[in-house]
This record gives sequence, structure tokens and C-alpha cells, in this order.
Amino acid sequence: MGPLGELTRRSADQARLTAEMPGALAVLRARAEAAPAPPGFAAALRGGAVSVIAELKRRSPSKGVINDGLQANLRAVEYARGGAAALSVLTEPTRFGGSLDDLAEVSAAVAIPLLRKDFISSTIQLLEARAVGASAVLLIARALPSERLHSLAAEAYALGLECLVEVRSESELITALAVPEAVIGVNNRDLETLVIDDAIGLRLLARIPADRVAVYESGVRGVLEVERAAEAGADAVLVGSILSAAGDGAAAVRALSEVRRRGRS
Repeated sequence: MGPLGELTRRSADQARLTAEMPGALAVLRARAEAAPAPPGFAAALRGGAVSVIAELKRRSPSKGVINDGLQANLRAVEYARGGAAALSVLTEPTRFGGSLDDLAEVSAAVAIPLLRKDFISSTIQLLEARAVGASAVLLIARALPSERLHSLAAEAYALGLECLVEVRSESELITALAVPEAVIGVNNRDLETLVIDDAIGLRLLARIPADRVAVYESGVRGVLEVERAAEAGADAVLVGSILSAAGDGAAAVRALSEVRRRGRS
């Protein structure tokens, strides 16, 4: 089963849980609504330099094991010390080795904005994210029907969460831009084949209006890729594997954090 098939299965599981445990859903909603307001995600990505969203990743379908011994709270502190503007916390357990416990631990350890990165497809996942301290959630345009994408985004905003809407084509970008205030992520990786094509992100960045925050995702191996993203107009880069594998997370983030942001016309 590919990543998008995984999302479909997860959505069905979440719908079943909602039907079977309405009382638990009510408790989760109460926790989410009582949680303190998180720091702003989009605002944190508008610095003078290209912002680094540093990801906590133990493994992935494309690379296998990256850092199975990663301790989420300690690595988060390193990233923050290195100048990360925000953190991406993978909570998908099967393919990436993540969990909601990771998100909760990171939220308790650092004060910068957190993105819940998962195959988000249900209200339950939004409530979980808000309850444990996320500032934003990932919504994948390719994986969600347009109507469902927009309804999930509306629910997220109502809960006090922001959205990073991920795209990989012009048509998906049109859909994403119809979500008010959404941060737009352009993913160089095809989620079915796992192949990276840097030209896709560079092409789509130029099409994102200047009033939106634009994030370049996948394929950042060093400062050269951050420079290329900056030239194309990226406000931020989302970097996972090279940071998670680094011996010194702070130094690895710092090495990517001094590229001047050029902006888009």
C-alpha cells in the first residue's frame, strides 16, 4: 500500500473510531479547546533569511532507517538552539516511526511552532494535534478531495490550528490557494513513486502569490539547495533526513539558516 492508500485506510479507521467512541471524541474535543494558544506558524516563517522547518524523522519509506534512536525532546531542543523557525514532528508510526507522544514531548520541550506531519484526513487528528500543542497540520492536496480539504482546513482554523497545504502540480496549487491564509508547501517528492524532481518545486514556487508563505519541501541536502529555493522565492525550507541523521542537530540547522530570503514579486 502506497502513502496515499495509507491515508485512505487511516481515514476509514478514524471514521470507525468516531462512530464507536462518541464519548471519547467529546473528551478529546474538550482537551483541544482548553489547550493554550500555540505560537503562530506562518508568522514564524517570515524572517530575513530563509526559515528552516526542522523535521524529526526516525525513518522513511525512501531511506529506511535514518535515526531510530532519536529522542524527540532532546533533538527538538538542539534544532531550536540551532535557529529553527519551526519544527515538523512526524506522528505516523508505521512508515516513519513517529507518534503523538513525540509531538507532546516536543511541545513541552520548546516554545517554537510545531507542525503535525501525518496523513491528516479526520477531525480526530485535528483535535489530537491541538490537544498536544501543535500550531499547524499538514494537508496533502493530492490525497484529499477538494471539498474534504477545504472542510478540514475550516475545522483546523476553528480550533486555532494553521494549515500547511502541500502541492505538486499547478492544479493542486489552485486548490490550495483557495484555502484562506494557508501556508503553501511545494513537495519535490512524488508520494507514490518516492522519486524527487527538484524542478517541480522551483517551478511552482514562482506561481505562489507574495502574500502567502511558500515552503520548499524534500531534497534539501545542504546549503546549495537552500540557495536554489531562495532564488525561486521560498520563504522556508522543510528539511528532514539530513538533520535527523546529523550528530549535532544544532550545528546542522545553523549551517542552513543564513541564506537570505529573496521573496517573490
